[in-house]
Amino acid sequence: MKFPFVNMRVATVAVLLGAAASAHAQLGLPSLPLPGRIGPVGLDGLRRPVDRLLDRAPLPDLGSLRLDTVKQLLRNHPDQLEADPRGEPALRGEVLAWSPSDAALQAARGAGATIVSDDVLPGLGDRMVVLRLPAGASTAAMVERLRAIDPDGSYDFNHVYTGSGAAGGARAGDGAAVRVGLVDSGVDGDHPVFEDAAITRWGCGGQAVPAPHGTAVAALMVGRSDHLHGAAPGASLYAADVYCGSPVGGAADRIAAALGWLDQQAVGVVNISLVGPSNALLARAVAAMQAHGHLLVAAVGNDGPAAPPLYPASYPGVVGVTGVDRRGKPLPEAARGPQVKFAAPGSQMVSAAPGTPPYRQVRGTSFAAPIVAALLAQRLPRPDRAGAARAVDALAREAGHGQAVANDEIGYGIVGADVRTDPSDLR
Repeated sequence: MKFPFVNMRVATVAVLLGAAASAHAQLGLPSLPLPGRIGPVGLDGLRRPVDRLLDRAPLPDLGSLRLDTVKQLLRNHPDQLEADPRGEPALRGEVLAWSPSDAALQAARGAGATIVSDDVLPGLGDRMVVLRLPAGASTAAMVERLRAIDPDGSYDFNHVYTGSGAAGGARAGDGAAVRVGLVDSGVDGDHPVFEDAAITRWGCGGQAVPAPHGTAVAALMVGRSDHLHGAAPGASLYAADVYCGSPVGGAADRIAAALGWLDQQAVGVVNISLVGPSNALLARAVAAMQAHGHLLVAAVGNDGPAAPPLYPASYPGVVGVTGVDRRGKPLPEAARGPQVKFAAPGSQMVSAAPGTPPYRQVRGTSFAAPIVAALLAQRLPRPDRAGAARAVDALAREAGHGQAVANDEIGYGIVGADVRTDPSDLR
């Protein structure tokens, strides 16, 4: 099977923030002295088998995790990454151009830039060009120069995006009738939770590259097993992997290309549990999707209540989602602001994981967003601008018990509380 618009150059993009932070080791437990010939026995040997399904490694503090990870990525991968003027990570020496003019491309070539890719985004119909600058050239200076030459085009760094969480409503009766999109890292389609879900993949040259973050997010949308259920179990999942196992992050050009593919698939609702800076090309891709009638759902991020807005959740029209604890209180590390449209469970919960153990604790707005996306997907099976507005309004009234009034902490209210699987349920 061919996977459209997959550029192998981009094997430089990705492991998720949550994946980098999680650990698979079982929690060390003291031994118990027992009488007779049995001798000291580890508590592991006495646990019920179901308890061994869950990785109980402690989760990191999310409040500073993204910022710490950004610094570490820049420090560990200086050959692949550079910081933009705001300190945000981007692929080194690359400029993204959206619908560039001939004059701008000629100026870039004259400065020694080469064209890495020049494609029309499938579905969206817009031209995206990736330029690579010669060694030693200033990416910031080239971006500013091209913007001055061509004010009607969009030029920016090729920023990278990371997951917004750590892994360590009415429901449709027929889940298969629901279709939902995902832009994330790879999904472990062999995990038992996806037995009833049809997964259509894009990215990585047709290869499946399972990752903890993408698998956990997907399970909360369409998964179903004896130990957890998603918000739309058994639904059809259209999963775009923009990471492909690389150690840096999902680049903006891959996210835009993934959105173009999802537009071709006519998927009404798309979840993006990734966060990063504002990017001119990504903003254009998001606006194009919305113009075609898609609803984009995104995690608002875990940089704290006073942090600057993160994207794509903060773009106009995107459904930003925050996380709440089991008491319905907003996570202390979650972002606040008008970008918050809904809240869903985001802590003290379990989701699927590749390998052994097959489940892990998760925390963060990354894992609240897919719940909201799956609930909206049941109301918007295909792109429809008027239908998208109706779907958000209906869920807002459900969250607000009939009154759609939003605030900066939980938006219109909390939805999907029944999706949470508490870690204590796997004891």
